[in-house]
Amino acid sequence: MNDQQQVATPSSSSASSSAAQHSERESEYPLIPPADVYQDGEGITLHLDMPGVSKDRLNIQADKNTLVIEGDVQIAMPAGMEPLYAEIQTTRYQRSFTLSGELDADKAAANLSNGVLSVSIPLRAELKPRKIEIKVT
Repeated sequence: MNDQQQVATPSSSSASSSAAQHSERESEYPLIPPADVYQDGEGITLHLDMPGVSKDRLNIQADKNTLVIEGDVQIAMPAGMEPLYAEIQTTRYQRSFTLSGELDADKAAANLSNGVLSVSIPLRAELKPRKIEIKVT
């Protein structure tokens, strides 16, 4: 066995069949982006690696206690070229998180920079520490 990757050009009949299987596989198995979750006194921050996803192809939804993040990669092919081999067979990212009731998902903020999505979710206002003012009489 050699270390070189075998590349074959499919025939036209198997190409359409292969494309249909690829499309079906894409919808079944999205990529799960790696994530880091940080917590501080203000809330939590999630960082997800989602290279190739643009802002307009990103969807973030918070419903009750679930945060769902989805994104699609758009790969531009030069004119007249078609892919013969791809190690990653899907262009869709999807990941969900269960949120604590202590978090205020309505005030979540997101930022996308250089393929890294950052989502900050603050603690509910009533759960944040607050300073009590002392009055002198």
